[in-house]
Amino acid sequence: MNVKKLIFEGEGVTLDFKKTITSCEKIARTMVAFANNKGGRLLIGVADDGTINGVKSEDEERYMITKAAQLYAKPPLEPTFEEVYVDDKMVLVVDTPESLSKPHFALADDGKWWVYVRVKDKSVLASKIVVDVLKRSNGTEGVLIEYSSKEKALLEYLDKTTRITITECCELLKIGRRRAQRLLVDLILSGIIRINTTEKEEFYTAL
Repeated sequence: MNVKKLIFEGEGVTLDFKKTITSCEKIARTMVAFANNKGGRLLIGVADDGTINGVKSEDEERYMITKAAQLYAKPPLEPTFEEVYVDDKMVLVVDTPESLSKPHFALADDGKWWVYVRVKDKSVLASKIVVDVLKRSNGTEGVLIEYSSKEKALLEYLDKTTRITITECCELLKIGRRRAQRLLVDLILSGIIRINTTEKEEFYTAL
């Protein structure tokens, strides 16, 4: 494994640097976000700016990560570990694969369980729509779309303006937020529209 090449590429959707593990809550959030997306890799012993400091106590880091994966993630996660030496310094590489049991929740400081997903190099709180998509994407049942005037109006709107938020969707279709969420989830799972999540907002575009 070429750790220097990974560091050069920088943190992103599938890669995160940690100088050391200081909080089970924080590391669980990152691993849960990886599991809910396409999987990801942690480089322990690497600072945010890419400086390789190395791991001081490998056993302690493994213990914290394993504890976070088992007790601070629900369902529990099973990360794999690899030790890689770079310039005589040990980097602990932790892989969290994409899960088949989405969504995974992370235990927060407030004692509540929340779903996180990866957006660029951040682990962000998932919206209700993202959580519903994750839950239903694991099912074997297909999605039956009732192609009514609501769906038609939404797709015609997206054809003209390219994007819409859930608030705009409610206003456009004159429906409540819960019904709009169900409609959007069905269209996402059917591969008709795509969900786009940023740190500031969430919006939907046609495929």
